[in-house]
Amino acid sequence: MSTAAEATVDYEVSTASSAPRERLATAAEAPELGMVSLIVPAMNEERNVEWVLERIPDVVDEVILVDGHSSDATVAVARAAYPGIIVVQQEGKGKGAALRTGFATARGEYIVMIDADGSMDPGEIGRYVDRLRDGCDLVKGSRYVEGGGSSDITVLRSAGNRGLMALVNVLYGARFTDLCYGFCGFRRRGLDQLGLDADGFEIETQIAVRALRAKIEIGEVPTFELPRRHGESNLNTFRDGQRVLRTLLRERFARTARRPELVPDEAPAPSGAPDPAVS
Repeated sequence: MSTAAEATVDYEVSTASSAPRERLATAAEAPELGMVSLIVPAMNEERNVEWVLERIPDVVDEVILVDGHSSDATVAVARAAYPGIIVVQQEGKGKGAALRTGFATARGEYIVMIDADGSMDPGEIGRYVDRLRDGCDLVKGSRYVEGGGSSDITVLRSAGNRGLMALVNVLYGARFTDLCYGFCGFRRRGLDQLGLDADGFEIETQIAVRALRAKIEIGEVPTFELPRRHGESNLNTFRDGQRVLRTLLRERFARTARRPELVPDEAPAPSGAPDPAVS
């Protein structure tokens, strides 16, 4: 596994203009090589989304707000905070559905997802992009490696996350240090192999286990979780924990005939990459 020092080296600043850009292509067209897209799912986050958008680093070329049919001024605040932002309405219900809407809209070769409540620091996005450019297909944030942490997670949530993570590591022979955390980055070729279909918070677990099954290159970077800035989280520890458990067991033991087998990209993995594990 890479050390925290390696994971947090300064990233190369994109040569593309940092100014927000108008949409130039449809999602059906090939992704733009080297382009970084940021997906921000949001529902009724008018008090939080400005803080997030104002801190997006220049490495990001395209920002997509996926609005979950907000009843407040989330969209108006977002457009004022980040002129040129792409706003799409979520298809379906739940965080997973919102993310899938964003993935289908994004044009970038590299795609990062971040929450709109201020619990994730946009200043860390460069860490994810750096690892993606180094060859990882999926980069997960970890609060439990050197340089990571949390000022928000409860003892109950931490215990549940560690228990589910240990189960995934045993069932899949992996070495994750964090599981139920949604700060992630993808290379387009890796994301396209996952066939994501989860609707709720369990999509974070589905991303991890399908990446293991597909044998794509996975990396971790340290991340620090902040308290939600305003309002109450939609996460329910027991309800969503049960959905995560059902998801990881279903993904591990479901008959392969129920959906096509995930096939790794033909491009060779970077030399020395563990299989399957986290680098």
